Amino acid sequence: MDTFDGHEVTRRAALGAALAAGVGACASGQDRADPRRSSPKRYDMKKSINLWAFPYPKKMTLEECLRLARAAGFDGVELNYDLENDLSPRAGPAELKAIRATADRVGIAISGLCSFLFWPYPLTSNDPAKRSRGMELAGRMVEACGALGVENLLVVPGAVSIPWRDDHEPVPNDVCDRRAKEAVRSLIPLAERHKVSLNIENIFFNGYLMTPQEMADFVDGFGSDRVAVHFDTGNIALFQHPEHWIAYLGKRIRNTHLKEFNRKGTDHSLECFRPLLDGTTNWPAVMDALEVAGYRGFLTFEYFHPYAHYPEALIYHTSDALDRILGRKG
Repeated sequence: MDTFDGHEVTRRAALGAALAAGVGACASGQDRADPRRSSPKRYDMKKSINLWAFPYPKKMTLEECLRLARAAGFDGVELNYDLENDLSPRAGPAELKAIRATADRVGIAISGLCSFLFWPYPLTSNDPAKRSRGMELAGRMVEACGALGVENLLVVPGAVSIPWRDDHEPVPNDVCDRRAKEAVRSLIPLAERHKVSLNIENIFFNGYLMTPQEMADFVDGFGSDRVAVHFDTGNIALFQHPEHWIAYLGKRIRNTHLKEFNRKGTDHSLECFRPLLDGTTNWPAVMDALEVAGYRGFLTFEYFHPYAHYPEALIYHTSDALDRILGRKG
């Protein structure tokens, strides 16, 4: 027999009281998620990851990346168009059909197409040869999307400056704006033919389309449902807030990159982007803004540094982080 405050309590009675309290706590927890573990609100959006997070092609094949993403719980993978690998100008209809078939066999969607080629070949470059090559490659990307049955193509319409390249001559703002509008307008007929959405990404570091108002005016100016927004949470996070952009852009957002950003850092290169949840982004505010905007599409984690050792760890961490952001960890 134990005593407490002068009252006798048997061990059996104490155990029974503890069990009853635990059952009550579990019952109340069924209706309300623990906000320390996951968002208490569940969001109806899809999980995706960009191929740059995988050690492709050095250590993994495209099919291995797709299978890993599927095993980790992703709904889709965003592929990248470049000059040398599986998805490039060298890929003809047969090769593109094979990529689509592989994704279908694995059971994972292709959430969109992305490319770094807009930087060496800007659509607004002062060099006519670079502009021409950029337009040629953009056209090939649209055609690749069509062949893959992919609706979303990320487009960088232009750049006043490209701080990370030393071969780019700065373009005056008004000239950049004019060339960017001409470039996107000329791509619309091809996009219509292949049923592809030209999704304009907010880069910020390129000195063009620096506010949500400018982005909205740019997209709306074409009067085409084939021109929309690819919103990136991290690109504007140094000086602005993604939830504010989302609230203004609303239904214009067709696809989304989730990039974690750390405002506490001093390196403002690609190194300032972090694995999800290891930064200063207000994810509850971002998700609420996307929900209010009616967004139900893919949330694609974009990261440029696959782990040198045990790269699966980043993929599984990202999937888990997205589950918590989406309220799937009740």
